[in-house]
Amino acid sequence: MTGTELESVIRRYADMVYRLAMARLANPADAEDIFQDVFLRYAEKAPAFRDEEHRKAWLLRVTVNCCKSHFRSPWFRQTASLEEAVHTAAGEPEQSPLTEALATLPGKYRIVLHLHYFEDLSTQEIAAATGQRASTVRSQLTRARGLLRKMLKGEMD
Repeated sequence: MTGTELESVIRRYADMVYRLAMARLANPADAEDIFQDVFLRYAEKAPAFRDEEHRKAWLLRVTVNCCKSHFRSPWFRQTASLEEAVHTAAGEPEQSPLTEALATLPGKYRIVLHLHYFEDLSTQEIAAATGQRASTVRSQLTRARGLLRKMLKGEMD
């Protein structure tokens, strides 16, 4: 793979990979690390793809797997994020109720919501990217929407 081919793929899919990592990790520094890991793996393995959809699915799957690995790492379990320390010391910055509600959802719900609404993937495509059954993805989407609805109604009351 040439440098220009790699640059082209990074330019095309950078936002998607970063946003997915942010949706799962909710930490910009960790999302940047995942971003680098994903494209490093892409460059090292230089996989052959049938088409662009196959390439996109591969990148989504690797991003999800890297996020899962991040949560299993001993480093993650024994550290607190800088953002948490700053927010604790200085108070929370102003955020929209939707952003706050999304941030408080469990990761499994944030990731399916992100893939469905921001990456415009079907439940079948999300299932393939996350390694779950399509019915599980549909259930998670329904539960996530219900949780968001409850949280946002609590804000409006």
